[in-house]
Amino acid sequence: MKENGMLLAFMVFFPMLSAFVSYAIGRKNKTARNRFACAVTAVEFLCAVTACYAPAQFSINGIFALGINFESGGLRSVLSVLASFVWLMSTLFSNEYFAHYRNRNRYYFFMLSTLGATMGVFLSADFFTTLIFFEIMSFTSWVLVMHDETENAIKAGMTYLTVAVIGGLVTLMGMFFFYHASGTMRFDELSVFMSGVEDKKPYYIYGLMVLTGFGAKAGAFPLHIWLPEAHPVAPAPASALLSCVLTKTGIFGVLVLSTQIFMYDAQWGLFILLTGTITMFLGAFLAMFSINLKRTLACSSLSQIGFILVGIGMQGLLGEHNAIAAGGTILHIVNHSVIKMTLFLCAGTVYMNIHELDLNKIRGWGRDKLLLKIVFLQGLLGIGGIPLWGGYVSKTLLHESIVEYIALLNESGQSAVLFNFIEWVFLISGGLTLAYMTKLFAAVFIEKADSKPDENKKHDSKYLSKTSAFVLICCGVLISLFGLLPNAVMGNIADMARSFMNSHNMEHAVHYFAWVNLKGAVISVVIGAAVYFGFIRVFLMSKGKNGRKIYVDLWPKWLSIEKKIYRPVLLHILPSIGGFGAGIMNCSFEFICSKTVPAAGIVCENVVNPSFEKFYKALYFIMSRVVEFVSGLIENIFLWLLIAGVITMRMFKSMYDYMLQVVLYLFFNYDEITYEGKRDFRKDAYFSRFSVDKHGEERGMRENLSISLMLFGIGVVLALLYLII
Repeated sequence: MKENGMLLAFMVFFPMLSAFVSYAIGRKNKTARNRFACAVTAVEFLCAVTACYAPAQFSINGIFALGINFESGGLRSVLSVLASFVWLMSTLFSNEYFAHYRNRNRYYFFMLSTLGATMGVFLSADFFTTLIFFEIMSFTSWVLVMHDETENAIKAGMTYLTVAVIGGLVTLMGMFFFYHASGTMRFDELSVFMSGVEDKKPYYIYGLMVLTGFGAKAGAFPLHIWLPEAHPVAPAPASALLSCVLTKTGIFGVLVLSTQIFMYDAQWGLFILLTGTITMFLGAFLAMFSINLKRTLACSSLSQIGFILVGIGMQGLLGEHNAIAAGGTILHIVNHSVIKMTLFLCAGTVYMNIHELDLNKIRGWGRDKLLLKIVFLQGLLGIGGIPLWGGYVSKTLLHESIVEYIALLNESGQSAVLFNFIEWVFLISGGLTLAYMTKLFAAVFIEKADSKPDENKKHDSKYLSKTSAFVLICCGVLISLFGLLPNAVMGNIADMARSFMNSHNMEHAVHYFAWVNLKGAVISVVIGAAVYFGFIRVFLMSKGKNGRKIYVDLWPKWLSIEKKIYRPVLLHILPSIGGFGAGIMNCSFEFICSKTVPAAGIVCENVVNPSFEKFYKALYFIMSRVVEFVSGLIENIFLWLLIAGVITMRMFKSMYDYMLQVVLYLFFNYDEITYEGKRDFRKDAYFSRFSVDKHGEERGMRENLSISLMLFGIGVVLALLYLII
């Protein structure tokens, strides 16, 4: 058990340590660095497979009193194998994709660091361990989102980081409440504790706090705002990691809450179900309007996360009879990861050849690319839930769990109107999935290109390396294998993960190709065909200048939950409320001081020795200044934090300059020795667009990123100090 436990620690820390080795190798030899990164992910995959057959536990005691605890087996093993496989395929594909990129060393460094942090989340046995690696993962993956450093990438990266930090802080608060109530953060002990709680109302509030961070990472409504923004601007291999794995870390947290802490809880399950239903439909609806290849796939990921949340919610509603829902949940996690990895890497193939993602500009590019066309079609059929492909298996189980619960309600004489509605939303969302995926396939692989043949075939002679082709073939074969052998392959995967979700094995094999199960897929196909030919081809296409139809995005640009709600609330409403409260507090303190302090002065003047008069005047002066300081601090909390940061940096200026030089040297290939001298960023073509010409001051992205690193580190230190105290 101890040896197996060491394997878990190796799976977490080996990629993190390898990140530094990879960076050092990359400074000397880029090819060796690429091969080393591939070797690291291959070793990680082999370790994850080995851990499946030898469940173990491992603890590092003495870390902030609670320790770090890892555990393998069940769902954890399934997710660790899935993550390591996706990482291996993505890293192999990265060799060709990043061939002409700058800052590849930085990418591989944070990519391997993110792998270790992700493993730490999936193998965690308690909330404390989950939180540590969850926050590390948020930071390291943020760099992957911003890797291109375009204006859109920077904006999307800051949105991603803001959601991650705020969500993480709220989650931390909820974890503290659970720890205060139960005295533990271990999942199994919390499950036992909650099973004995009769009044769960306050714990629902704690659960919602914890759900905030995990739901945000998963991309659940209404915290999904980062997902459609980050995926299109991140490099395709990074987009695959974000969609296929990082969103599943959020799902892991939701599963912990829903299947262990709130086990068999119908009220909690209904809330998750409604959240999933909205997310499922919203993502599909947004994807239908998008004309950007990767943005459409990003919105599709949002929708598929909704399908998974529907399965989690149905587990709570079905209680101990949740075998079908549990199977559908874990299988759709696996299917979505493999399918979306296939689709994002196909999109990466398109982008690395013609550097465009707009459907009107990549139109017809894949007409004569048979391999890419077949592999993309595998992803389309899989994500669309077509029989004989993997997505059909998981979607059938999810649909049948809804049907099963409707039957139970009818038998007990209760109304099933809501769940009949949810079933139709499920089927319609499946139809929309087929519609927008058909739109992508038709645009890239069927319709004729607008450009001349010789221009469009500039890179056709070799658009894909043998290694990248191998990666795509592996993904496509897996999608078909999952669908052709549903009970032999997918059934075993589901059975492995059931213990984590407190679900028993299904009493009999599911007849996936019986009419009762095929009916749902047929309905979705009909809906999808009607939407594609009756809506997309009619209303989402218009005649261009040359008289040919082009794709148009009719989604209102102003209709954004981030711009209309989140930013106004965070930047205007909350500061105004804080200012109003601080003003009231200021007036109250001034009134109290004006009445009490003079009265005390009179008493002292007549009763106490007059020599104390100066002391009380000084006391009045100090109290007045304290009141002003406290009220000002509350009213301008963020400004004061910024000022404190500036003062701190000024106090430790030499140390800050040195740290800044280290960051610039390690991650931004900047070799200048001194920082005191002025730099001409205009000579640095890669950063010039973000420095003098844009902002009118000599401050490039290097400084902004470095300051962000420092502020993030300060936040982590403060959080850890809070834990220690």
